[in-house]
Amino acid sequence: MTSKARPAARIHLTELPDPPENERDMQQFPHMANAVLVLRAHYRHTLGRSDVLVNGEGYLCRRAGEVRRSPHPDCTVALNLPIAPEIIEQEGNGYTIEEIGQSPDFVLEVGSTTSGLRDYTVKRDIYAGLEVREYWRFDPTGGRHHDVPLAGDALVEGRYEPIPVERRADGVHRGYSPALGLELHWEERRLRFYDPAAGAYLPNLEESLAQRDAAESQRDQAEARIRELEAQLRRLQDG
Repeated sequence: MTSKARPAARIHLTELPDPPENERDMQQFPHMANAVLVLRAHYRHTLGRSDVLVNGEGYLCRRAGEVRRSPHPDCTVALNLPIAPEIIEQEGNGYTIEEIGQSPDFVLEVGSTTSGLRDYTVKRDIYAGLEVREYWRFDPTGGRHHDVPLAGDALVEGRYEPIPVERRADGVHRGYSPALGLELHWEERRLRFYDPAAGAYLPNLEESLAQRDAAESQRDQAEARIRELEAQLRRLQDG
């Protein structure tokens, strides 16, 4: 069933400033972009939901006046929103909890040389204070930036409790996110999202493009076959 966000006629969102660009590093960016694009495609296109925000890099604050002291997560997911996600993206340019009316359900930070230590120390307390339901950390290096390759915390009575993450024999680290209903996998320095209900990984950008190209090729072949059959039919009719 497709979920629809409720009208937002009376809601005014304060436009937040852009976070500073110099705090990002280029090795971090592809993993951030992948998480946002994969989850956005999952909710918007696969599940057909219009009440889910998946965003990256914007500030997350309790109120707009605190924005300069607030974090800007690499990926933010908010489910069952009372307003359309597009309004938050276009008007808010970030996420202000008091104006939107709820805290995000999921936040992800990707390890980097500039912010790795803060991700698994200071930011745990910050996100718990902002009542983010789950806080996940992914380190593509396997633990040089964070203390572990993959970690997650769930909010329990105002405090974070670790979410179990196992390391399989093949070297994959995996943990289940109740908020998303998905597993997060650290696999060969990549972050993958696995859907237990479907028994498959969510396609990343390369796989989505390959699927699109394959579908277009099949369509072209089908159209060519139809033209061939139509030509044969005309020849039979003329004969």
